Amino acid sequence: MKKTLFTVLVLLLSVTAFAQKISPDNIVGVWKCEEYKIEIFKSGDTYSAKLLWAKDMFEADGKTPKKDEKNPDEKMRNRSRKGITHITGLTFKNGEYIDGKLYSVQDGNTYSLKAVLKTINNLETRGYKGIPMMGKTFQWTRIQ
Repeated sequence: MKKTLFTVLVLLLSVTAFAQKISPDNIVGVWKCEEYKIEIFKSGDTYSAKLLWAKDMFEADGKTPKKDEKNPDEKMRNRSRKGITHITGLTFKNGEYIDGKLYSVQDGNTYSLKAVLKTINNLETRGYKGIPMMGKTFQWTRIQ
């Protein structure tokens, strides 16, 4: 029992120490998960990300990027999915990133987005409509 309690306390102190040392700019970089690769960059006082790769980004030839055909703005449906800025407005507050917007090329919808750096190389994001409970979480690993 004492050993378990000690382990829990050490873990809590480690997480707290990381949270206190976090700089908002620690989110900047290239990140990947199973389905996507993005580059997060600072944009004024907020953070945005461009889409570098997605598992369904290319046509059958494997080379030609698909178009943004589900975009609600007809004028943008002919643009390439590759390189679009699809995350905007993430604001750092109290150790997490909040109030972001995520544009999904898969369905043409825009979702709310929040994120937290679990460690310097591990990022968790959650996209949702309405309430976070009704969303999807992605685990990201820094690659650059």
